[in-house]
Amino acid sequence: MRNRPPYALASVDHALQLAALLQQEGPLRVTDAAERLGVAVSTAHRLLAMLVYRDFAEQGADRRYGPGKVLRPAEISGAPIALLRAVCDAPLKWLVEQTQESANVVVPARTEVRFIATVESPRVLRVGDRVGRSLPAHLTSGGKAILAALPPEEVCAMYEDAGEVDLPRLRRELALVRKRGFAINDQLTETGLTAIGTVVEDAEGVPLAGVSIALPTARFDRDALPAWVNALSTAARRVEAALADYR
Repeated sequence: MRNRPPYALASVDHALQLAALLQQEGPLRVTDAAERLGVAVSTAHRLLAMLVYRDFAEQGADRRYGPGKVLRPAEISGAPIALLRAVCDAPLKWLVEQTQESANVVVPARTEVRFIATVESPRVLRVGDRVGRSLPAHLTSGGKAILAALPPEEVCAMYEDAGEVDLPRLRRELALVRKRGFAINDQLTETGLTAIGTVVEDAEGVPLAGVSIALPTARFDRDALPAWVNALSTAARRVEAALADYR
């Protein structure tokens, strides 16, 4: 039997209870959540909004909330996540200084990527923290950079049964990413958001992660692209060098 912690935080406890309810019982209305937790409807709404933000919940077309990606079975990433987190902070901060845009590190989990680190832009209008979120690899800039660094036959095997992915088109796009050395996500994952990414590889050339900058589409400027790509490449090489120092 577990004892309740003496300094339990009610808001954390409520959020964890709500996540468990979504995972075990399925979709809930805000009023259902409030009743189950014994809190005001406004409080339940704020809790659900935070769970949605962190991918613990999703809101359906019927306005009910169900379990999000974090609460569903997921592929395990083979990337050294703890080590990447330990070494990427300084390169990401440098990247933000150079570009004045938010910077991220993602790791692959088969056909998805997971955000494991973010340093936000200092600007008022900026792309926020994405840590903990998962997105389709073939849509994100970091994900496409990772896929482009894999053997083409491996990518084909990953997506051969994915009916929603146009594999010939994806192969053409990845060939262009390999040629350029960077990938772009132009509002594919979120309206009004553009991202540019490149790959982080180990000493044997195996892709471990993607580094990207994300910015409001209104600020995207093709004339600035060479400078952004140069900064991204430098940040990625710094991450690789830091990883090598640990080996």
